[in-house]
Amino acid sequence: MPRYTLPILGLEISFRTDADSDRVTMAKELIEERFDSLNKSGNIVSKEKLLICLALSLADDYLQSKLDLKRLEDKIATLLAK
Repeated sequence: MPRYTLPILGLEISFRTDADSDRVTMAKELIEERFDSLNKSGNIVSKEKLLICLALSLADDYLQSKLDLKRLEDKIATLLAK
């Protein structure tokens, strides 16, 4: 399993994952883009609060994607049953 060490939002993060380097890079870029968009609100907010908002946003996206996938799987199952 490859090991990565990346600077993300000013922190040096080391981890292992089965994901390839392109996927890791895309994830890093998504986190940084979301963080920047939350940080541009003009309010002075701590980094911790911004990171919690970022985690909530990504968790919501993940849960919505799971729900969408379940709906598609149910629709496919219904079509296949016909």
